[in-house]
Amino acid sequence: MFILSACIGLAFLDVTGSAETLPGKGKAVNYAQGDSLGGNYVATQIVIKAMQMLGYDVKLSTMNTTLFFQAVAQGDADLDTDVNFPQREPSFRRVESQAEIVGTGLIVGGGVNGYMIDRKTALAHNITRLEQMKDPKIAGLFGQDGKADLISCDPGWSCGDVVDYQLEKFGLTQTVRAMRGKYEALMVDVIFRVKSDKPAFFYAWTPSWTTSELVPGKDVVWLPTPAGALPPNVSSTGSALVNNVQGCAGGADPCRMAMASWNWGVVANRKFISANPAIKSLVEQVKFPLVTWLHWESEIGKNGGSALLISKLSNEWLAANKSKLDQWVAKARAAQ
Repeated sequence: MFILSACIGLAFLDVTGSAETLPGKGKAVNYAQGDSLGGNYVATQIVIKAMQMLGYDVKLSTMNTTLFFQAVAQGDADLDTDVNFPQREPSFRRVESQAEIVGTGLIVGGGVNGYMIDRKTALAHNITRLEQMKDPKIAGLFGQDGKADLISCDPGWSCGDVVDYQLEKFGLTQTVRAMRGKYEALMVDVIFRVKSDKPAFFYAWTPSWTTSELVPGKDVVWLPTPAGALPPNVSSTGSALVNNVQGCAGGADPCRMAMASWNWGVVANRKFISANPAIKSLVEQVKFPLVTWLHWESEIGKNGGSALLISKLSNEWLAANKSKLDQWVAKARAAQ
């Protein structure tokens, strides 16, 4: 875990009203963000600015979501706005007596998860479904000895559990080898392979910097799964059949993804959120259109995720959306 400055490069905006009326005056927020870099880091900086406008002193830390659940249950962390749901729901349920979900997610409409291959290989060998990987000739295109190398998720991420479970459920363990490691590092190689016209097979989601760099339908395609199948530790309340998925192999619509739509959710310590109705009101309002997330992810994918870039992207949003931010803050102040 490491501490980041809550003010990296953010331009201060005017706050209407006197300091005495600010609900956060004299209060601190222990704000956590996950260790998976993406547009969520930009959103975090925007939320920090809004909390500062409410008068709060914000202390930001970065940690794995599993560690966050421990910290929020113990009262060492107050909230996190980038918890992946529904994948993290089972872990959340273990601490829900001390923590609660606030709002309905930061991405308007949510995103999708699934399996992807490079479009060139898909077209050359007419690969339109995940179960075609049962064929050693097809699988061998993506690895050695008739077995495909599938780039999966970080060892600590539940999406890797989904991959392992589905490979077993779909009868693919004899021809597909799941490779788990630091996802960002593994995907650098995947992007290089695709850009070099070499076969690539990997798990991904959108919006993300990966699917901004490797555009579905242009560079890569989604492989529909044969059926719905999730391990006991991953819950899903929606359907994996998703309409209008850009780049679904074979033009399938709906496209059966690995699971239903996902979203970045807010989890807060119950005592903290009860004592801070302004924070509760604020995070319930914070939402960004999918196109905004795609822009952030694309910039991070092209230019890396430095603190300077995150600051630049958040400042750009703040400058272009001052009235929206002011509305969020005004409504939050009225909730005290």
